[in-house]
Amino acid sequence: MVLSLLFLISSCKNEAERQVSEALKIHHRIFTVDSHTDTPLSFVRGSFDIAKSHNSREDGSRIDFPRMKQGGLDAAFFAVFIGQGPRNDESNKKALVKAEEIFDSVYSVVGRNADVAGIALTPDEALKLTKAGKSAVFLGIENGYPIGNDLNLIRHFYERGARYITLCHTKNNHICDSSTDTTEFNGLSAFGVEVVKEMNRVGMMIDVSHISDSSFYEVIRLSEAPVIASHSSAREICNNPRNLSDDMLVKLAKKGGVVQVCLFSDYVKKMPENPERDSAMDVLHRKYPNWSLLPEEELKKAWMEWNETNLKFPPNLATVADLVDHIDHIVKVAGIDHVGIGTDFDGGGCLADCFDVTEMPNITIELVSRGYSETDIRKIWGENLMRVMREVQKVKVKI
Repeated sequence: MVLSLLFLISSCKNEAERQVSEALKIHHRIFTVDSHTDTPLSFVRGSFDIAKSHNSREDGSRIDFPRMKQGGLDAAFFAVFIGQGPRNDESNKKALVKAEEIFDSVYSVVGRNADVAGIALTPDEALKLTKAGKSAVFLGIENGYPIGNDLNLIRHFYERGARYITLCHTKNNHICDSSTDTTEFNGLSAFGVEVVKEMNRVGMMIDVSHISDSSFYEVIRLSEAPVIASHSSAREICNNPRNLSDDMLVKLAKKGGVVQVCLFSDYVKKMPENPERDSAMDVLHRKYPNWSLLPEEELKKAWMEWNETNLKFPPNLATVADLVDHIDHIVKVAGIDHVGIGTDFDGGGCLADCFDVTEMPNITIELVSRGYSETDIRKIWGENLMRVMREVQKVKVKI
């Protein structure tokens, strides 16, 4: 009896080790894409060098080029993030100027590291960079605020390299209602309707993360192209307005789109209350209500205070297993062709066992342990999103 038990334990251990070994092989031979990171926020810190490996438990950063290599991440979308401010001509102009500065900073940083990274405008360019041993950087805009009221800026941003626009952020803007604000337009504004049409014409992916349910359904109805949710998860698993309901998942899949599960723990699992952290962070949010429009020196100060507070009062974190519960559910409801991964690294996203980009193989290990095939995992880690990029380009040609 004892020998039988020992044999069973040994067999289980050997099988677990075999699965880990196989998962690591899969992870490092497939093409992997993270559809949403806020890594450009790190560039405001004068001491941050993306060419050097950092310790996320010391400085809070989640991504740099050496760690991308270590974690087997081939490509990442760097977000040009602009927090929502007042909606008037003067503020719109400031948002535009800030967006241009962030674009410039990304090009500058990547340009200085051309031996290890490059900007990708298409899936094929990203694959070419990967084959050359380099990290691929895509660009996306988080919050359509810097568009102001000028549809021509959509083409301008596309020409600057942006391949998606998240229509809004945590507050309503001139395009649509946010999922975390009051009802203003009950969906898209009249201008927002034109934004959707123009994004289709230009070939820009429409990102429905952060937008309200009514806004989502209008986008689905109006768009001629598939849409994405660059960093959202399943509401059935975690009841957060930032996540998509089952009906929304079905509608998005029928449109041919993809939802990229997010590693932000509050969207993954209802976490235990953390009053000390909540209080400290609330003080910071009131002190610095719109980080993206702060002058450079004040922004550096805000970032330092945020990092110090985050280290002093660490968040409660979900796990990779919790995250893959979302993938399981989305696959069941929408299908394997309509799910991917958008971490929200450097913008609050991380898990207890996927704390930075070096631990991304843990997601693949969990997928293998649940029976996902290499073909499935290739789709989840990038093929689905790259398919949508290509299909959006085809729609552009037709319009």
